[in-house]
Amino acid sequence: MDEIVNKVAQSGLETIDLEQFYPKGDTVIFDMKDYLFMGMILKEKDFRAAMQSLDWEQFRGKNVGLVCTADAVVPLWAYMLVMTNLEPVAAYAAFGDAEFIYKTLYLKNLSTLDVAAFADKRIVIKGCGDKRVGEVAYAEITRLLRPVAKSIMYGEPCSSVPVYKKKV
Repeated sequence: MDEIVNKVAQSGLETIDLEQFYPKGDTVIFDMKDYLFMGMILKEKDFRAAMQSLDWEQFRGKNVGLVCTADAVVPLWAYMLVMTNLEPVAAYAAFGDAEFIYKTLYLKNLSTLDVAAFADKRIVIKGCGDKRVGEVAYAEITRLLRPVAKSIMYGEPCSSVPVYKKKV
């Protein structure tokens, strides 16, 4: 009998699983409208008092999106004031909805990848998994790796879709 040869293992392909970079932690929203008079008007004295008395510990270790869902004119300093309170306790806080926070954290996590380690390598970006990996992650990993990779493929090593091949 012939020996079974694992051609995938011998191919020299490097697999990157984007789930490794999936944003960790819960994401919550801080809506400015909840602290506006009648949900529409910012009264400085009342707003400052509300911010001072708010239990900011509820945001400890969480990813926080700062938004205002009311059609209200909110002075820019008010967002700054909220952020000065969120920054020390939140794992991450930024202006934007939950989807923005998810995308921003994914990009931040991907920026930690040592792309030099993939120089002149054949890379497969894993295509299936248990978590939702959005377009932003696939686009970003391609942007990061294209300048250094020999080739980039999508899918699984046994059945991948070619995406990029360096011209020699």
